[in-house]
Amino acid sequence: VVSTQSTGSANLVHEKGDTQSAQHWRDEVASLYEKATSGLLKNNLLLHFAFADYEESRMKTKECHDIYKNLVSTVPDPTLVYVQYMKFARRAEGISAARAVFKKAREDKKSTYHVYVAGALMEYYTTKSKDIALKIFELGLKKFPKNTAYILKYLNHLAHQNDDNTTRVLFERVLTSLDKEQSWPIWSEFLSFESNVGDLASLMKVEKRRSNAFESECKMKETSLLVDRYKYLDLYPCTSQELRAMDYQVEPDPTLPRNHSIASLKSTVNNREPQTKGSGGVARPDFSHMVPYAPLPSSSVRASQIYGYPVPAAASDLLCNMPPPHCFHGPFVAVDKLVKIIAEKCPQSFEMMLEKMAASENMDVDQYISSTDRGDRTKKRHLEEEEEEGPTRTTVPPAFDLYRMRQQRRHDATA
Repeated sequence: VVSTQSTGSANLVHEKGDTQSAQHWRDEVASLYEKATSGLLKNNLLLHFAFADYEESRMKTKECHDIYKNLVSTVPDPTLVYVQYMKFARRAEGISAARAVFKKAREDKKSTYHVYVAGALMEYYTTKSKDIALKIFELGLKKFPKNTAYILKYLNHLAHQNDDNTTRVLFERVLTSLDKEQSWPIWSEFLSFESNVGDLASLMKVEKRRSNAFESECKMKETSLLVDRYKYLDLYPCTSQELRAMDYQVEPDPTLPRNHSIASLKSTVNNREPQTKGSGGVARPDFSHMVPYAPLPSSSVRASQIYGYPVPAAASDLLCNMPPPHCFHGPFVAVDKLVKIIAEKCPQSFEMMLEKMAASENMDVDQYISSTDRGDRTKKRHLEEEEEEGPTRTTVPPAFDLYRMRQQRRHDATA
């Protein structure tokens, strides 16, 4: 913050014509950066990158090289430093200097695959050379043949070159070299590629090959595989409840921030312009001026903590004894697995139940089933006869009717 304010002061003084004072202010900012990067924050990459950009704005190329070289030799993982160093070298000295930095990054054993992606894309966007970019990607593939993240970057770049045959060849190469646990993202990307550029036969062929490669994982999950075929970006052919019922893992939305809180979301909503007209031309109030409701002190403390408004004491005790709401969020039933269990377990249990019931009647299973069928048919015939006779049918009273006998005794006594 201090460096930013000092830089602004230097620019203001320079605009007024006092170049000597402006140069003094800029030297003070550089001295402040040097003290910060040599003290407790000497391993802070953000501070070093800001220092290098400041020196670059002053056309101090040599000082920028010293900053990046010092970082490369001190940090445990210099990958990000190499990437920013290449970008600086391209801006300040051209593509040849950036290639020299990329050569050093390739020779450094501590650097990761990111330097190859940065170098290839830099060649592609700066020199417009597809061949050099593909050569760099191939060099990275030789060094990181089983890195799924790098392979996906390579495939994504190659798919945008409109060379379908070369892309399919690369898919086949990496799928034969990767282990089963690492190949699932590649299969998903292959399926998405065929869905965009291939026909239905090639799409179904890739689906079948993936199912064969992951036979145990894809068994009884045909519905989830269909979702993979028809989804597009963050659009799914089923609702969120249906996806949870199928035990389908929805990919997170990349447009949402990873570390977001309710307070930030509320501030975003409150900062929006109030809408005077809602759907259908209905006027809507300005919610930003509404005061949140606070429960009265005399209300139940436990109820106010849960719901924010007073409830009766009996209802409050009942709600506090109930499980919290997060207990009702899962786990959900996997429909395919449930059908499989029913198909396997229920016939055996039904046969055992028939054997026990037949043994209690001293019959075989077949005899017990036939006798049960005869009894059901007889009962059904009686019910049909009763329905046909209707209300005209006369019911004969039982021989020993206690109620009628008591009524007769009372009648004789009164008579």
